[in-house]
Amino acid sequence: MARKLRLEFPGACYHVINRGNYRADIFRTERTKAAFESCLFEACAKSDWVLQAFVLMSNHYHLAIETPHGNLVAGMHWLQATFATRFNRLRGERGHLFQGRYKSLLVEEGLPLGQVCHYIHLNPVRAGVVPVERLDGYRNSSYWYFSRPKQRPDFLKFDTALGEAGGLTDNAAGWRSYRDYLAWQVSDGPAGRSKAYVQLSKGWALGSADFKRTLIHDHALAASSRAWENQGVHEILTERWRTSLARCLKHAGKDLTETASARKSAEWKVAIAAALKLRTQATNPWLCEQLHMGTPVAVSQLVGQLRRHGGPAIKLRDELTEILKT
Repeated sequence: MARKLRLEFPGACYHVINRGNYRADIFRTERTKAAFESCLFEACAKSDWVLQAFVLMSNHYHLAIETPHGNLVAGMHWLQATFATRFNRLRGERGHLFQGRYKSLLVEEGLPLGQVCHYIHLNPVRAGVVPVERLDGYRNSSYWYFSRPKQRPDFLKFDTALGEAGGLTDNAAGWRSYRDYLAWQVSDGPAGRSKAYVQLSKGWALGSADFKRTLIHDHALAASSRAWENQGVHEILTERWRTSLARCLKHAGKDLTETASARKSAEWKVAIAAALKLRTQATNPWLCEQLHMGTPVAVSQLVGQLRRHGGPAIKLRDELTEILKT
């Protein structure tokens, strides 16, 4: 099976996740965690990344990375390969260290990236390793560096985490307020214990519908099940269907408001549905919902009748089909 695409562009931000092979506790010792942190910092320096947040748990890691030069793949290849080599040399072992390719979710700047940072910082709390009051003592996380500015590398930035926690400043007062903010997240916030935090590690992109729509349009993302996770496939496909529907409506001199008021079997609706089924993978349920055609079965029947018996809607269907070819 072909590998999933990695979308890279200057300024892209990612939530990166990977686990030990067979979920093994590859980070079970402080020495190993320190070695990975060292490799991570080297990778950031080599790749000119901005590290927004990171955490190492016993069998996995989370990173929030900004890539000013659009070079996630090259940097991650170096990071994982270098750490695996050093780890195996240290332990006298061979074989794969990580369970497979790392997962990378594109993240919208601003609030979505801030939520990912909070989510990452709270990983040890959610796992029951430390209470939020003692999170400052968890050594293997970017949160440890908040109150230790002199020990921070230049590429480790807290602007987003602090800014999206209420416009906090990077000083002692701001760090205390951020600690209080994380305590609130644990009980009530989307990066704490609520079900919403689970979504911060799922899908293909984290952010607003406009953010995802822009990615789809600007980067001509491939809607292949071999290239994207199921959620990504669905979002990419439906956005293309919406674009095609808008073109059909414009040519027919209609708009979305008219789809609700016109009769379910209106000829122009049938023509549009038929054209979309010929030139896209739009489903009957989706067409039914968008064009207000009653039921998915009705869509199938009306389009089938047009195809078999013809009728006044054929001319419009053919015009729309030609339009959708370009």
